[in-house]
Amino acid sequence: MDKTSKIEELLTRGVANIISNKSELEKRLSSQDTLNIYLGIDPTSTKIHLGHAVALRKLQAFADLGHNVTFLIGDFTALIGDTSDKDTERPVLTSEEIEKNFQTYKKQAEKVVDFSKVKVVHNSEWLKKLSFTDIVKLTQHFAAGDFVGRELIRKRLQENKRVGLHELLYPVMQGYDSYHLDTDVQIGGTDQTFNMQAGRTLQKDLRKKDSFIMTNIILEGTDGRKMSKSWGNAIWLDDTAEDMYAKVMAINDDLIIPYYTLGTNVPMTEVNEAEAALKKGEHPMTIKKELAFEIVEELCGLEAAERAKEAFVKRVQQKITSEDEVSELNIAKGTVILEALITGNFASSKTEARRLIEQGAVTINDKKVSDNDAIAEEGVLKVGKRRGAKIVFV
Repeated sequence: MDKTSKIEELLTRGVANIISNKSELEKRLSSQDTLNIYLGIDPTSTKIHLGHAVALRKLQAFADLGHNVTFLIGDFTALIGDTSDKDTERPVLTSEEIEKNFQTYKKQAEKVVDFSKVKVVHNSEWLKKLSFTDIVKLTQHFAAGDFVGRELIRKRLQENKRVGLHELLYPVMQGYDSYHLDTDVQIGGTDQTFNMQAGRTLQKDLRKKDSFIMTNIILEGTDGRKMSKSWGNAIWLDDTAEDMYAKVMAINDDLIIPYYTLGTNVPMTEVNEAEAALKKGEHPMTIKKELAFEIVEELCGLEAAERAKEAFVKRVQQKITSEDEVSELNIAKGTVILEALITGNFASSKTEARRLIEQGAVTINDKKVSDNDAIAEEGVLKVGKRRGAKIVFV
């Protein structure tokens, strides 16, 4: 891929928005200028998930183009806690908790980022040196109304929930990170737009310099909601290869292409081919297996991906033991699950089949069936704990 194509993919793949505009940034990237790029992650937990890796991939793409790239660990801003995507105030972390959290951050990020090309910094290096006078001067560049006008903050105030005064300082601190690093491009999720705008403000006010923001599309968790530890729907970069493979296999079918686009380095030509195959009727399970293998191979290596694939087949597709009532259920592609249950003698009528589904007794490939009109998939059908069959399309 030539430089022009690399720049085009960098500016479009998984990108939600470019501020102030894409064409101007494209010109800067096409020139001989070396730009300062940064991505920051606060160590509010011990792990980095596949959603965080979307921005990490962008960071690496900028590094591959020869730019000055910085991976910032927000050990100081984590003391405040960002509430951009939260409907309540974050609990305050101690310095000891933050220290423990970020100990493994670089090791996890190494699965995506080549740190021989990327500099690692901690924002406590400069933020803890600011005097109260310095902070007051920084706050003069911002309006409190802009902060309280944000949707989640406004909602909390309307519901008479507490909004800590310290929360107003978070965008100021993040903005100062950008200013301190003399950033040309900030990378982050769409929920970080407000905070990154603070960096643009300080660059413009204090350096008379126009900088850019690149927001990335947020990769949803395995259940379609935002990837989150509290919801148990995250694929963590330090997951075992086997767990990572199984989690990818559990994603909703409509997430296959987003996961290919945002969660892998597979060329977009191949992603488009996979999307076209699905539209032509290719079974999602087939494409999903290829996706799971690709994600695990990129993050854990080829041998680990092979082992994970084999383990999945043994653990899931062949998990019905000899003690279970095992049979091969041959049905036509497109058969609804109600008909499959009757054909496999798991139910004597549609009424009984519906009852089994409503009771949560029916799973296919370990995914609970909740829709009576769902189409059966190839794989392991289980009814309760003791009965099952291997669905095969004929």
